Amino acid sequence: MLAPENTLMSFEKAVQSGCEGLETDVTLSLDGMPFLMHDRTLLRTTNVSEEFPESIRTPAAWFTWAQLQRLNAGAWFLKSDPFRSAGALSEEERVRAQNQTVCSLLHFLELAARSHSLVIFDLYRPPKDHPYRDTWIQRTLDVLNQSTMPSEQVLWLPSDLRSLVQETDPDLQQTSGSRLPLEELQSNNIVKLNLHYSAASPQLVREYSSVNVSVNLYVVSEPWLFSVAWCCGVQSVTTNAPQLLSHMTQPLLLMSPAQYRVMWTLTDLLSVALVLLVFFFHWWRERALTFSSGSKVTLDTGSYSKFPTELSEVWSVSSVSSQGPPPGAALPSS
Repeated sequence: MLAPENTLMSFEKAVQSGCEGLETDVTLSLDGMPFLMHDRTLLRTTNVSEEFPESIRTPAAWFTWAQLQRLNAGAWFLKSDPFRSAGALSEEERVRAQNQTVCSLLHFLELAARSHSLVIFDLYRPPKDHPYRDTWIQRTLDVLNQSTMPSEQVLWLPSDLRSLVQETDPDLQQTSGSRLPLEELQSNNIVKLNLHYSAASPQLVREYSSVNVSVNLYVVSEPWLFSVAWCCGVQSVTTNAPQLLSHMTQPLLLMSPAQYRVMWTLTDLLSVALVLLVFFFHWWRERALTFSSGSKVTLDTGSYSKFPTELSEVWSVSSVSSQGPPPGAALPSS
């Protein structure tokens, strides 16, 4: 949140905030240089519309590394301010963000090696007819070997040609981006799962932990969501807000587990009491109405009987007057 994504500045900020690992996305250029880019095109996070206006929709993999180095990868961040956080940058930081460039995988790995950070990255296969379409895995492994990054600090996420990767560099930590049966995880020597936070549950975390497979969730940038992941037993999260989460020493609990149980116990008891109160009220009302259904009231004009109904009491005339004409006599007409 404090620097343009996938730039050296952003990873330095993450390290300063106390992150133990760095996450990114890798694409291969037309001439085989792995570089960092999340989107399939360069339009959102670079000034490609200014440098190469005729190629704004061209996939990033079709640019050479020399062309990519001409692009600015930081000005967009200050202009769009995607996290409403640019205002927190100092003037010096704003100038630095303004001048960020497209970062190569090699420079990223060297920074991670210096800071002793773990790394994890998505690796995009080049499009059809790309010269590295079929050798993108080997080319990426070559760059890993060129760097000073220890293999055991790399969480290898791509699932393509996993057996070949393990043969080439067995020290890489094999990581899966999808939920797999325990048997398949163990047969592929996978030691970590990288899942969306919506796919996790305490039961799932316990199940994988029982076979020494840890779980990393993405993207968790809110303290309350981080607290949920923490309470689920998740080992790590990928976040855009390390400056917020790194200061948390415990999950955010609005109440202790004991208070939570007391609250719901009292709520249940109160609900039972209200149900019983409503029941006895209706029972008493029906009983009272039953006793009064046969009573009579004498008024000046005659005798009336009242009987209960569901909504009101209805009065019926039993005689015109207490001393009216005998049965069968005709009443005078007006």
